[in-house]
Amino acid sequence: MTRKNFVWLLLCIATLTASAQVPRPKLVVGVVVDQMRWDYLYYYQNEYGEGGLKRVINEGFSCENTMINYAPTVTAIGHASVYTGTVPALHGIAGNNFYQDDAGVYCCGDNQVAGVGSNSPEGKMSPSRMLATTIGDQLKIATDFRSKVIGVALKDRASILPAGHSADGAYWWDTSAGQFITSTFYMDKLPDWVTAFNKTHRQKTGTNVKTANIGVTLTFQMAEAALINEQLGKHADTDMLTVSVSSTDAIGHEYGTRGKENHDVYMQLDKDLTTFLNALDREVGKGNYLLFLTADHGAAHNYNLMKNHRIPAGAWNYKKATAELNKYLESRFGIAPVMGEDNYQFYFNDSTIQAKGLEKKKVVGDAIKWLKQNTKEYLYIVDNENLANETMPSMLKERLTNGYNRQRSGEITVVTRPGFFGATDSPNYRGTMHGQPYPYDAHIPLVFMGWNIKHGATALPTRIVDIAPTVCQMLHIQQPNACIGNAILPVAEQ
Repeated sequence: MTRKNFVWLLLCIATLTASAQVPRPKLVVGVVVDQMRWDYLYYYQNEYGEGGLKRVINEGFSCENTMINYAPTVTAIGHASVYTGTVPALHGIAGNNFYQDDAGVYCCGDNQVAGVGSNSPEGKMSPSRMLATTIGDQLKIATDFRSKVIGVALKDRASILPAGHSADGAYWWDTSAGQFITSTFYMDKLPDWVTAFNKTHRQKTGTNVKTANIGVTLTFQMAEAALINEQLGKHADTDMLTVSVSSTDAIGHEYGTRGKENHDVYMQLDKDLTTFLNALDREVGKGNYLLFLTADHGAAHNYNLMKNHRIPAGAWNYKKATAELNKYLESRFGIAPVMGEDNYQFYFNDSTIQAKGLEKKKVVGDAIKWLKQNTKEYLYIVDNENLANETMPSMLKERLTNGYNRQRSGEITVVTRPGFFGATDSPNYRGTMHGQPYPYDAHIPLVFMGWNIKHGATALPTRIVDIAPTVCQMLHIQQPNACIGNAILPVAEQ
């Protein structure tokens, strides 16, 4: 073969190799803003700067009618569902806290691991209770585990669950240590860059940055540090960075959906998001990364605010309801079988019922009958094992069914009247809660921006579980293994 033909052959091989490469962005960035109602995109829009949330809207594609298709609508479930593309019935994260084998557990609690960067219980965390894979896991599998996947948030569950099982690292804030930590699930020693970051940004021990605007800034600063030091977006294979903003939720719970505190934290979010987007442009290159911004749930307006304007609203005293239900069941059966209420569900102790020789179906049935007669705040009180037989709007039935995990959910779910939520009943109460299947809790923002995304919007119905298959479709990788969502065609087919 002549030298000229040999060179020509090499050029042909190089051309074929280049054309055979699957087109993918250099980096995927998922941003979840905890407790961000969909309407916050527009309620504060006139005050947003040009480079943050307004930029995401103006450059991105917004799915304006994105709903959470399960209940309860809470943080751990939301973060798991965004990245797994499925619901509690399948991914197993039934709440922030729930019961397994008659014992209360935390969604990320894991006594088999230890903290790295702290010796406190806040470090004993992992994704071991999550039963499904995530976008990051599937990306890892598709690239023979060459891709890097990192999670960052103040809340452990908001860092761990999005990053998935095979992540290279997940970092969260330990209030007792005043710095970011991880666990031995991921590594035995903090990377030097994390140690250096903590040294520069450490807060006074016990300072709760989750309830302050500085928490937003620290989150994005840590995300930028991970971007730079882990060289995300600069490898041969696509990397992923998951970021969750937790302070918006803590401040919303304390001060509600209106007022100075909520306004100020969203102004801070907009400012810090601007800085972060600029870092992505600088480090990865504009158009080289695919970013989506969404929320894990919304929130109800404060019931006192609503009542002041003649809008029906109120509080449901779940602690009182639990105590009164147990008192009734004790008088009826001689036991107090309700372990507690969480996620708008009552959890029954199987061991206590069995020890008494009682039929569980009978105990739960009597509890439902009593609840229906004694609480005005409820619209529906359902036996989760018999949801298919309940007479209720199909939307409610679907969301309650999707949210029910037989091994981890409570036996009874209550659906309150719209505008009513579990909280202290007080004329001085300013805060809010979430958890119900109504639009104020279930309608979330969803905007895609960057690589292969054209500006636009759709009002077609989309769901939280559609996010993961959309990203996977764009990356040409398999969906997470329990995914029930569908790729959003106006986004995936651009």
